[in-house]
Amino acid sequence: MPEPFKALQRKTLHEELTQVLRDLIVHGDLGPGVKVPEKDLCEAYGVSRTPLREALKVLASEGLVVLEPNRGARVSRITQQDLDEVFPVMGALEALAGELACRNITPAELEEIRRHHEAMLAHYRAGDLSGYYAANQSIHEGILGAAKNPTLAAHYRSLSARVQRARYVANTTPDRWAQAVEEHERIMAHLTARDGIKLAAILRRHLENKLRAVSQSLAGAEQAEGRPTRRTTEDCIQSGG
Repeated sequence: MPEPFKALQRKTLHEELTQVLRDLIVHGDLGPGVKVPEKDLCEAYGVSRTPLREALKVLASEGLVVLEPNRGARVSRITQQDLDEVFPVMGALEALAGELACRNITPAELEEIRRHHEAMLAHYRAGDLSGYYAANQSIHEGILGAAKNPTLAAHYRSLSARVQRARYVANTTPDRWAQAVEEHERIMAHLTARDGIKLAAILRRHLENKLRAVSQSLAGAEQAEGRPTRRTTEDCIQSGG
């Protein structure tokens, strides 16, 4: 087999493993502060330490893990400082994606996003938070894809896991969930009208409201544990909006 083809196979394995570990962290299966069990993961997925450590380097660059010299990797903790840094940047990227999508989206792309929107509403009515999140993420990914800007997409995806992970520290109240759905209705309306200015504004506000909800939950969890606010949260990962 040609050597370049073998290298491509290894790259694919590394990328797949990176996504698997990213999902484990984002969904709280590997919680904040937990040491990454490299040996167990290698056995579970039938891989060697080499692709696993390559995947951990990628996750470290995304801020999801901390590499400790001679001690392996540990899942990073969520801090208010991190949220304050990441969410405004993501808000700006989402706003730009919205503006570009309104210029470049095709009818087929718009229809696909609309299908995800309808699925999201169905999950909301059923009280299915997990299904709601999946459809919600597909909507944002669809808008990003419709923007047709690879540079923007690369920067967005380098931060998106941290934003997705943060929502799991937020307790979703009925009011906040309803507000998020109403915001998505407006997102869909502005995208359909191809109104880039209004879509950019609501996408930015959507992230700001999510940050507020996550920050309140983070502060509440720290106070309940008797710790000062604006520090780290360890084992308080919960389903959130």
